[in-house]
Amino acid sequence: MRTKQQALFIIFGGTGDLAKRKLYPALFELYRKGILSEHFAVIGTARRPWSDVHYQTVVQNSVSADDQQQANEFSKHFYYQSHNVNDTEHYVTLKKLAERLDQKFQIGGNRLFYLAMSPRFFGTIAGHLKSQKIVTADGYNRMIVEKPFGRDFKSANELNRAIGQYFAEKDVFRIDHYLGKEMVQNIFALRFGNNIFRSLWNSRYIDNIQITLSEALGVEERAGYYETAGALRDMVQNHILQIVSLLTMNMPASYSETDIRREKICALKALKIYQPQEVKQNFVRAQYVAANGLKGYRQEDQIDPKSQTETFVAGKIFVENENFSNVPIYIRTGKRLQTKATRIDIIFKAVPGNIFTTQQLADNILTIKVEPEGEISLQVNTKKVGQGYQLQQQQLNLFPADKLQLIPEAYEKLLADALSGDATNFTHWEEVAYSWKFVDAVRHAWDQQRAALATYSCGSMGPKQADQLLSADGRHWIFN
Repeated sequence: MRTKQQALFIIFGGTGDLAKRKLYPALFELYRKGILSEHFAVIGTARRPWSDVHYQTVVQNSVSADDQQQANEFSKHFYYQSHNVNDTEHYVTLKKLAERLDQKFQIGGNRLFYLAMSPRFFGTIAGHLKSQKIVTADGYNRMIVEKPFGRDFKSANELNRAIGQYFAEKDVFRIDHYLGKEMVQNIFALRFGNNIFRSLWNSRYIDNIQITLSEALGVEERAGYYETAGALRDMVQNHILQIVSLLTMNMPASYSETDIRREKICALKALKIYQPQEVKQNFVRAQYVAANGLKGYRQEDQIDPKSQTETFVAGKIFVENENFSNVPIYIRTGKRLQTKATRIDIIFKAVPGNIFTTQQLADNILTIKVEPEGEISLQVNTKKVGQGYQLQQQQLNLFPADKLQLIPEAYEKLLADALSGDATNFTHWEEVAYSWKFVDAVRHAWDQQRAALATYSCGSMGPKQADQLLSADGRHWIFN
């Protein structure tokens, strides 16, 4: 996408960590590439009493620029308003500023409202944007909302209704930054652009799928939020289940937002909802404890010393559609694990008859290393060079890691999509709804059972129970 865009961004939560770490660098990359040029502006709002000059300095310090002059020119498009989201008068002031900037930068009425703050304010903000006529009649009006989108199906449904009173579904962009990652988007190309994989992508040839989202850091500055959420709500409901939908959806009729969304919804609707006893058999939850000089979760600041919040989840799930019925999908995610990595392993079934009777054939495994490598490889069996006939495992690199420096950051790609009105890589309400219904069943079973949490040491790859989840099926984690 190289078309120049015209838009006014209004960022609620403009002084926050997300804005500084992700949004401003992403917008700068779009500016540097010419997608944003002279016809755009950004209004940052929050409670802090900042001036425009201070805000512009913060923006400059948030971006990495070889050309400081370019960073300075970029920051001149940023304006700040101290704002109380519950105060109607503040929206009157915001409207005046928005109209002035629309004229100054000749934006044409296009507006993107980015809600980078607590979801409890989403409905309030949406209502005021409509009632105070900050939405325009002569351009588009799109709302981008961050996770968490609710903490269960009930709260998510209430939140959706609150926003839906004022913004149509087509104008609501629920962001999941994993959908902006290059290797996650590559799942489509692999599955539907190659007959070799398209033909094999079903229960006849796939033995199991493994998804790992591991984090080396602890809860850090997110402790307050994390204590009320836990790994299941924080990572499984959104990131992991979105990846599951991409891996198991049926082929869409076309590469279009409407057709892709339809098939993703069908995949999430086909998730097997567990009964409480099935949750006990198929899910593991755990909490990290002190090791390797690192504090345990209960010793972290803002954490209840008797906390029962899980920092690790592993599970076995099933998508009961035609192609993936009976294919186990093993998932795991956790804090304070050995390394930061996002990885997908598709393990294919063994060759029906091994003619190399004295040698064991290694599994064919398609591995998608989402991060940090940005790499795709296929494990195959080949002959060793030399006399005799010895086999060896060989990795075919389909997307070498040396291309990593060319990969744009997820938020950059997603903001570009939002500017062009393409919601393909955002989550539809029905996707959110079916994800929550699956997660709610697991959460409800845990609340009923009140079983003691398993534990794992900081710097490990999780509790032994997560390994036993696979070993009980005669399998093991490929990534260990």
